[in-house]
Amino acid sequence: MKILVGVKRVVDYAVKVRVGANGVELKNVKMSLNPFCEIAVEAAVRLKENKAASVSEVVALSIGPKQCQETLRTAMAMGCDRAIHIHTDLRGDYMELQSDSVAKLFQKVIEEKEKDVDLVLVGKQAIDSDCGQVGPMLAGYLNWPQATFAAKIDLDGDGLMVERETDQGTETIKIAKLPAVVSCDLRLNEPRYATLPNIMKAKKKKIDQFQADEFDVDLTAKNKVLEVFEPPARKEGITVDNVNQLIDKLKNEAGLLQ
Repeated sequence: MKILVGVKRVVDYAVKVRVGANGVELKNVKMSLNPFCEIAVEAAVRLKENKAASVSEVVALSIGPKQCQETLRTAMAMGCDRAIHIHTDLRGDYMELQSDSVAKLFQKVIEEKEKDVDLVLVGKQAIDSDCGQVGPMLAGYLNWPQATFAAKIDLDGDGLMVERETDQGTETIKIAKLPAVVSCDLRLNEPRYATLPNIMKAKKKKIDQFQADEFDVDLTAKNKVLEVFEPPARKEGITVDNVNQLIDKLKNEAGLLQ
């Protein structure tokens, strides 16, 4: 089995973003591996460590500026064998490079560069755009079966058993035969920390580099973002002296109690 993992470089989840005239400010901001992509990498590495899966190789794929190679090094330090970087300077937070174009680039890589891929793992969404569309779109373009919001992945003969998150709880889907696309949710695993020896080894691992325009994919945004703005500031709270004052304010001022 050969696994391809999608890896995206995003603003670090702990950073308080600043909104400018052209959207979220990306200059001089800490960037890191998208948390859901990190879960997908961990899932791929665990499958590789499971001898029953017979995983021959785990390849990380990222699309974006040259700094994406740092993110790919993180994925390789976690256990990916090599990486592919498709270079483009378009913003990846839906302002310029959107899900449809990303899915088509993934499709081209699978059909032209990595023809023996058996399983594609991606995060269920990126925390900058929150679209959650690349996995389902890619499965559609490849005409492969898919499972989204995976909370558990088990081997099942030539396929997989995937427990997926739903609004009512979870459901289990059987993918009878690979290849397939799976998007990974929060409860699937807890990603490992890359150790110093593995970080050093990752520096020597191979990154194949391509330009986005080599793949004959129209990267023009299908949707136009008209405005990006910060949510209104939260009003300052007050301190009450006792429970009776709290109940009075909730009832008479906030209207939350009858």
